[in-house]
Amino acid sequence: MEYVRYMDRIRDYYIAQGYEKPYRWAHYEEVPFTPLKKPLAESTVTLFSTSDVSVRRPEGETLPATETTVGDVYSVPWDTPVEDLYSRQESFDRYATNLDDLNSYLPLTRLQEFVESGRIGSVSENFHNVNRGYSQKLMLEKSAPEALQICRDERADIAVLTPV
Repeated sequence: MEYVRYMDRIRDYYIAQGYEKPYRWAHYEEVPFTPLKKPLAESTVTLFSTSDVSVRRPEGETLPATETTVGDVYSVPWDTPVEDLYSRQESFDRYATNLDDLNSYLPLTRLQEFVESGRIGSVSENFHNVNRGYSQKLMLEKSAPEALQICRDERADIAVLTPV
């Protein structure tokens, strides 16, 4: 079995687009980590993704500005039916995968099953999307602090991050 070499593909994509410098991946020598303060079965979990998941809207209805502005974090109620959600993502490898199975990149149903089985205590009221802009500075100065504030506001003990 051969795996998809995403890092190589992304690097090659940027070179093919004519960028003078190759894409620089974020790298940090020290990553902030905080051990759990209580058991997982008593913890509230929230979810952040770069999947651009949105709620299906009637034709012609526009998306709120927060869902289209690069660097913004926007929230969707966790109890939104999965069949009402879709990804607006356009920058994925259409030859190697698809976005048909929402739970493969946004595990809403799996996390809810963990709540029902008692593996985790609860999920936050909302799940969240980060409008990625491929800017480390934008992420550090805008998106990450905004995401942290959301975690605090929703009293999340754990944040699961799913990049797309």
